[in-house]
Order: sequence, then structure tokens, then C-alpha cells
Amino acid sequence: MSNASFTPRLDNPLVVAVAYDGLCTFEFGLVVEMFGLPRPEMGDDWYRFAVASIEVGELRATGGVRILADGGLDLFEQAGTIIMPGWRGVEHAVPDALAQALRRAHANGARILSICSGVFVLAAAGLLAGRRATTHWRYADLLAERYPDIAVEPNVLYVDEGSVLTSAGSAAGIDLCLHLIRRDFGTEAANKVARRLVVAPHREGGQAQFVERAVPPPHEGIRLSPLLERMRTELRHDFSIATLAKAAGMSSRTFLRRFEAATGTTPAKWLLSERLAKARELLEQSVLSVETIAETTGFGTAATLRHHFRQQLATTPTAYREMFGREKALRTA
Repeated sequence: MSNASFTPRLDNPLVVAVAYDGLCTFEFGLVVEMFGLPRPEMGDDWYRFAVASIEVGELRATGGVRILADGGLDLFEQAGTIIMPGWRGVEHAVPDALAQALRRAHANGARILSICSGVFVLAAAGLLAGRRATTHWRYADLLAERYPDIAVEPNVLYVDEGSVLTSAGSAAGIDLCLHLIRRDFGTEAANKVARRLVVAPHREGGQAQFVERAVPPPHEGIRLSPLLERMRTELRHDFSIATLAKAAGMSSRTFLRRFEAATGTTPAKWLLSERLAKARELLEQSVLSVETIAETTGFGTAATLRHHFRQQLATTPTAYREMFGREKALRTA
């Protein structure tokens, strides 16, 4: 495929992943998958990738894997983006050499990302002072206690502070990396990578839904699946609780309880999320008017759609289309 649709919005495409003894294998692997995997379909201007070790020699990774890196901390000097894929333990001190190298790289214009516990490395380097940040919900209180000058946001999947970005638990690193791809190459490129990974290009909500919840019985998800699909394909319709409960063969009270157990939210919030997701897709991929999109997705009027965009996404449908719309990407290619 030609790279004409994926004109990069970044000056330095080199992504450097940080390796260390005790490396978090999953977090490191997802960074490699996102930025180190050859992707000829994305064109010639795609990311370049290297691994920088903070220690000399062979490194151990979780699961018995051993790694030899491309180089040391000197690679930071060439990097446009540096990613800290977890850390070997929140109780482990961050080496001064690593903290200093991160500060120098950031001062020289590199973006710094952390996944999960990697936020403690960025915090120790002083890169998060006065900024918002997130981490795995298990570590959020500890991060806030150790670094009171950080505005810790425990209920989000990731935080983008421009040149410093942090993600929540391990899998939220996928969300953050896709967000960065969207920033750098546009929505169509991020969607293409997400499709290849077989993951959602953008997840709504935050990590609060994962905090110490009982796992819903599998049969509930199976039982509600046809109803959820109907709601998803008939977004124009107004679904009352009574109608949904009847379709599910339950009382209204039982339906509400089991719906939340299966989805982590209420029918109204779930439907709003689906309507917003569809509206975003249409704004990105079509030339339909905002009014038509509002009608198609069940918001009714453009004013209602704008209200929910401002409330949930802190933007407007028009501004969102300007930022992520396919037509703009094609015009600027």
C-alpha cells in the first residue's frame, strides 16, 4: 500500500524501548508489536525501532526470556520517543544514570511514555512534577503518596500530557500506543494497526471498571449478547428498561443488575458509549453532515450530539472531524 494516506506528523520516527534486568515481558512485547514490527503496508515513513539497555550484557525477562539489546543509554540521544515498558518493581530504586538520561532526552525534545509501573521511573526522573499521570490502579495510591506533586488520575486508561504520556495497567499500554499512532499518523493508520492486532482502536471508559470486581458468570454475557448487538445496530431507537428487560426475559430489576454485572455499566451509559463510538466513526470515515450523523446514531439533533461530545470528549463534532477525519488526512497527504 502507498503511504500517501499516512503522512507522519512527527519529526523523529525513532522509538526506543528501555530494557532492564527483570524486564516486564508483556509490556515490552506490546511495544515491539506496535513500533518494532515490520509494517510495509504503512509506507516508508513508519517508525524506526531500537532497544536500549540500562545495564551491560544479557538481561533476564519475566518468563525465562533473555535479551540482548541494540545498545545502551546513548540511544536516547537519537530517539524521538522513549518508552518505559513497566519497571522491575515499585520497591526498586531507579538508577541515577537512567533518570539523568531520560531528563536529557526530554529536554532535547524526545517524548517519554510509560506503561503500568514504568510511571515510577518517570516520576523518579522528575518528569511528572506538576503534571497529570496514571498507572495501574494497584499502584495509584502509592504513586500519589510518594510524589504528591503529581496529579494522579487512577480511573483512566492513559494520560497524554504532550511530551510525557502514561498508561494504566499493562493492557492499557495498547490503548496508549494506539493513541500515539493516531497522533502521529492519523486515525486511519491507528485503525489499521488495531485491526491487525484484532483489538478495538479506541476503548471507552477507564480502569475503574476493572478494580476488584467479581467476574460475571459467563452465561450472562452469552444471554445478553444478542440484545447488545440489537442495541448496537439500532442506535436510532429509544430503548426503555422495560422493553430491554422483556427482550431479555427478565424483570426490570433483574435485568439492570445482570446488565451491569456483564458490562460494568448501566444500559443508558452503555448505549451512550456505543452512540458516541458510531458518531466518531462516521465523523472520521464519512462526509455525512453532523445533523445526519446525529439522527443516524440516535442523538436526534446536532445540538444533543454536540452536548455529549463536549461532556464526554471535551471537543465538538466539527473539531473532532478536523482532527481525525479521513478527508483531512487525504487533503494533507
